Amino acid sequence: MVLGLGSYTFRWSIGHKGLNPPQPLSASDLLDVAKAQDLAVVQYADNCPLHLLSADELASLKSKADAFGIAIELGTQSFNAQEVEDYVAVGQSVGAKILRVALDGPDAKTPIVDLAAAFQALLPKAKDAGLRIAIENHFNYPSPRLVQLLDAIDDDGVGVCLDVANSICAGEWPMETVSMLATHTINLHLKDYVIVPDPYGVGFAIHGCPLGKGRTDCRAVLDAMPTQDMTVIMEHWLPRTDDMARARQQEHDWLTQSVLYARNELGL
Repeated sequence: MVLGLGSYTFRWSIGHKGLNPPQPLSASDLLDVAKAQDLAVVQYADNCPLHLLSADELASLKSKADAFGIAIELGTQSFNAQEVEDYVAVGQSVGAKILRVALDGPDAKTPIVDLAAAFQALLPKAKDAGLRIAIENHFNYPSPRLVQLLDAIDDDGVGVCLDVANSICAGEWPMETVSMLATHTINLHLKDYVIVPDPYGVGFAIHGCPLGKGRTDCRAVLDAMPTQDMTVIMEHWLPRTDDMARARQQEHDWLTQSVLYARNELGL
């Protein structure tokens, strides 16, 4: 397994939903962070959209990644056939092998036969570009439905980008999600979480934390994977705070802690 960095590790340092820092991290900056942490992959998700870069900027990014020995992966949010097709072209230009597509609530309303046909139509171009499509289990796309979709697509050019915690929102505990999706997994998002009771006893909240500090059984997740030949992309859910400068620093601190845990305790 190859350890890598997901751009959502830096939700607040890149900028998210109008909360933009004075100097946002760029796509190129993420390569510098990955190199400093000795990580071999950067997966650029929709919060750091590579399709907005010019051809020259993409070429420069690929050149820098090649010089660092870092592989690039791509990601989009929700299914849009034209956007996915655009990202196939971007992936070919930067030498990516994985294109992650995160499905959510609106996609769950699309009949499986229609969504499967849309993915199948994109597969010839993706294969020509050397890309495999990894469909991510997201908040409101239940894992059983994702398995049905994969069965309908029925092509090894499409698999799962398994996020261990996303499907809590869909009523699944992480190892339930893993048990349903592991055999289809070609790309792994590894994150940790804690459950924090409300101080007034009104329910609870789920927050992120560095790897090894929360409830994710990281070893069990890795052991459940069908192959060791995949990238493991670290992310985290660092909550928004009133002190966003501190939150941006914490993103770096949490990454450092997570890398140490992944190296020392998980052998990645």
